[in-house]
Amino acid sequence: MHDTIDWQTPIAATSVPAVLDETVRRFADRPALDFLGRRTSYGELGRLVDQAARGFQQLGVKKGVKVGLCLPNTPYFIICYYAVLKAGGTVVNFNPLYVEREIAHQIQDSGTTLMVTLDLRQIYPKIGAMLDSTCLEKVVICRMADILPSVQSLLFQVLKRSQLADAPSDLRHVTFAQLIGNDGQLKPVRIEAATDIAVLQYTGGTTGLPKGAVLTHANISGNTDQIGRCVPDIEGGRERMLCVLPLFHVFAMTVAMNFGIAIGAEMILLPRFDLEQVMKCIAKKRPTLFPGVPTIYTALNGAAEKGGWDLSSIRRCISGGAPLPVEVRAHFERLTGCRLVEGYGLSEASPVVTCNPFKAVRAGSVGLPLPGTTVEIRAPHDPSQVLGPGEKGEICVRGPQVMAGYWQKPADTEQVFVDGALRTGDIGYLDADGYLFLVDRIKDVIISGGYNIYPRTIEEALYQHPAVAEAVVIAVPDQYRGQAPKAFVRLRDGQAATPEELRQFLAGYVSRIELPKAIEIRDFLPKTMVGKLSKKELIAEEETKAAAGGSLDKAS
Repeated sequence: MHDTIDWQTPIAATSVPAVLDETVRRFADRPALDFLGRRTSYGELGRLVDQAARGFQQLGVKKGVKVGLCLPNTPYFIICYYAVLKAGGTVVNFNPLYVEREIAHQIQDSGTTLMVTLDLRQIYPKIGAMLDSTCLEKVVICRMADILPSVQSLLFQVLKRSQLADAPSDLRHVTFAQLIGNDGQLKPVRIEAATDIAVLQYTGGTTGLPKGAVLTHANISGNTDQIGRCVPDIEGGRERMLCVLPLFHVFAMTVAMNFGIAIGAEMILLPRFDLEQVMKCIAKKRPTLFPGVPTIYTALNGAAEKGGWDLSSIRRCISGGAPLPVEVRAHFERLTGCRLVEGYGLSEASPVVTCNPFKAVRAGSVGLPLPGTTVEIRAPHDPSQVLGPGEKGEICVRGPQVMAGYWQKPADTEQVFVDGALRTGDIGYLDADGYLFLVDRIKDVIISGGYNIYPRTIEEALYQHPAVAEAVVIAVPDQYRGQAPKAFVRLRDGQAATPEELRQFLAGYVSRIELPKAIEIRDFLPKTMVGKLSKKELIAEEETKAAAGGSLDKAS
């Protein structure tokens, strides 16, 4: 049923800018970007990238130089990403919402000497402060007003002046206009795709401080090629990709931006996820492709039920970043007529490892290994032992998308590989047909009286309840069993359920030992910048309660 996927052709191993150049050659007159109504063709994008690349070279960017991008979804991100790579440099992605301490650590660890950012008060002051306290030497300032449609630009400058930051006019600051003030005739750079570093993608990995996953040009171009083989019925130069997920996150970087560029899609850029704005955008711009995370599809389900929005333009969606509840997928497909499939990956794999074929989805599975990828299940306590179909163990990966290692951390790199395979830190199993089923993160597994409890099992069961919109399960201390599960739930608007009702409902889906010790209903659940449900804040709350001697009732 999945024989439409090309499993035989060798995976592409080219420089990332070469992918853009080929698309510019094929689709120069086709729209490439739509940012809040301002559109840019592929021909224009190609020229801007060349000019920015020449500008970066004039600033000293060459092989080995690290350039940080601290930008939300704007044309600046895409232009500078490809321009840095074309100049021979390495991109280091920064989350604009990071606090100064996090930014400083990443600058110092990566050796970032040049940063590109916006002239917004929310972002620039944090970057400017790094010039005197880290190895950062220069900042490229991009004006928000310059990329808006003319009327919006004028209104922004007049009405939102307070949101703008004033950057000094000195030798350490370069405007984007100055960066591209050239003829675009850059010095040619010979890129060795297999060894030259394209991106340092920082990740928490399985433990410790964020580490830079070293992603080569071949890693990223290869993963882009792999994804393209799994998405059928693509019309080159005619698709429209809705880019809501932040491009500094590895999932959006590859699946939205790089894949979008590779197929000549028009990328509709939204700076952040705002539900009403997204719904209006879908109705007006009619995107055909929409990669997202489960919380986004959950939100769209609720809005579509209420408002009668037309989502019929969307044909293909890939969900990643977090487990996709079966009911959320089924509900979204019923409402839209779109095909939504779940994939699995991690920063260390550029990031996609598996994806459900659109024509052969297996419920509850994160899909088949991408072409050229091998997934192994190894015994968690004896990684040298490879397990058979149906046996649960640590997911390990081989493939062209697997990183070269962690930046300047040989010990961590050695620890994360076993017999040449990447250890993901996730528990899962393969069925007889090779489909991967994700059970849980190793670090999230709850050990209760010697019994392994997987939070995802309980979360999936909670999503079966008609009143549940979102659910998160964590471990809390238990005097008798050591640990016990606790569930946090957000209900659908207009729906009602008590913790005790939810516990009674769960009794029909999970074993007695898996029943949460407590269920807490909340108006909001914490999320990461990408929109994934986040456990760490809830875990911190429970640790604080435990330290203060707080008790935990069976239902609260």
